[in-house]
Amino acid sequence: MQLSEQELIRREKLAKLREIGIDPYPAALYPVDATSKSIKQDYEEGKKVTIAGRLMSRRIQGKASFAELQDSEGRIQVYFNRDEICTGEDKTLYNDVYKKLLDIGDIIGVEGELFTTQVGEKTVMVKNFKMLSKALRPLPLPKQDAEGNTHDEFNDPELRYRQRYVDLVVNPKVKETFVKRTKITNSIREFYNERGYLEVETPILQPIPGGAAARPFLTHHNALNIPLYLRIANELYLKRLIVGGFDGVYEFSKDFRNEGMDRTHNPEFTVMELYVAYKDYNWMMDTTEQLLEKIAIDANGTTKITVGKNEIEFKAPYARVPILEAIKIHTGVDVAGMGEVELRETAKKLGLEVDETMGVGKLIDEIFGEKCEHHYIQPTFITDYPKEMSPLTKEHRENPALTERFELMVNGKELANAYSELNDPIDQRERFEDQLKLSEKGDDEAMFIDQDFLRALEYGMPPTSGIGIGIDRLVMLMTNNSSIQEVLFFPQMRPEKKPVQLSDNEKIIYDILKKENKMTLEDLKTKSELSNKAWDKGIKSLTKQNLAKVDKEQDTLFVSIAD
Repeated sequence: MQLSEQELIRREKLAKLREIGIDPYPAALYPVDATSKSIKQDYEEGKKVTIAGRLMSRRIQGKASFAELQDSEGRIQVYFNRDEICTGEDKTLYNDVYKKLLDIGDIIGVEGELFTTQVGEKTVMVKNFKMLSKALRPLPLPKQDAEGNTHDEFNDPELRYRQRYVDLVVNPKVKETFVKRTKITNSIREFYNERGYLEVETPILQPIPGGAAARPFLTHHNALNIPLYLRIANELYLKRLIVGGFDGVYEFSKDFRNEGMDRTHNPEFTVMELYVAYKDYNWMMDTTEQLLEKIAIDANGTTKITVGKNEIEFKAPYARVPILEAIKIHTGVDVAGMGEVELRETAKKLGLEVDETMGVGKLIDEIFGEKCEHHYIQPTFITDYPKEMSPLTKEHRENPALTERFELMVNGKELANAYSELNDPIDQRERFEDQLKLSEKGDDEAMFIDQDFLRALEYGMPPTSGIGIGIDRLVMLMTNNSSIQEVLFFPQMRPEKKPVQLSDNEKIIYDILKKENKMTLEDLKTKSELSNKAWDKGIKSLTKQNLAKVDKEQDTLFVSIAD
């Protein structure tokens, strides 16, 4: 492992701390009795406090120093005075430990008394401090120049998502997002618990990846010697519990889908699913409106939320639009009653890419997704989906070609999916068999047949309504974030590229090139001041590693940074 100069210096300080008998990583409990927030809220002049946190800044002026300590609640100013800390003749704790061996980012404990500075800032007068954890890497802290411009901010998304622990330390607003995420899930729990619904847990490893149309992750259980799937949904297990006699169950479920990644999709995501006996999808729409009103108020104090350029109103009631009507409104085409061939031709005329594996359900889904979905900014229930799109949904009581299903659209994206649940075991078996035919045509997202779930239905499931709400997307809305990676502590990332090790000569050439970006081969060689042999070896290695490229323009060779 190649260490930077700062990392080497910090390791030297670590060794010196140990030499003078200070354990830089002590095991004993540290008796914290206050936080930065509690000190400011319940301030009492002269009060003794014990706090702990990360040293984030300091201004040393001889035998005194002001510094900032950051804990889980924010920052508090602390005042180090040599004679307050070192009351005897031995001044090592201040002169050596504090001034020379502490670094920004170190975690320390502080015992002290509260006082107010001349400029009115609440401060802790340090009476004693203790090293709790030595930071061996420097924090990427932003800096401000004399004009107030901020430089060196830690804002590169790749680094922020990969090193979330650093992101949380140096970007306080990031922490606010995740605090709000917890408020949102707590709000949902309160809403359902007050109504007597039971929070449950169901299997993540499943023999059948049922409950949704999605490509699963496959694994293998060695002891049982069987294939298992990471769940794509928990729906079928929750319905088994309704069969078993529970009137209302819900679960915050980690689901996994082996599909693409983008700003609104992560292969591992969180869904809340609720199933309530003796209800239908009309009741679920009413209930969902009430739930989202509560969430908005609990998270933001208002039902009006700003998302990008849009102001979204979560106060009920929400518009309710049948999906076929939505397609007719936004495309001018009435697709009701169309068969697969006609739908495919219609989709092509609308400029959509479709293939032979797509049945009626997928074709309608594609048309709606591409031509209609983005129009629904305010919360809107899109209802009454065709039967081919909804293999787990009860047939519509007024139109047998449709089902009693809705999707809730907000800000142009699906937030929730809900049904009057299909509880006819014979009808359900036929729907599964239709899905099997789609699978045989090449649809790798078609549902599997879950024989045990069919057996459960044969024992009788009461009329039931169920809903799944995407928690990650809900948090995105409530926190005004446009990327799912911003609301996941540790989003899935591509493998980290290993840093390229360059020789001294290669570094000389590459550093020149980074400043210029592009220059003639001859000028670069001259500026590097390397011998012919060293130059040839260095430039060949850089092009081989795809760090530099050589292009000919007319009769001149140019070198530039590779894309």
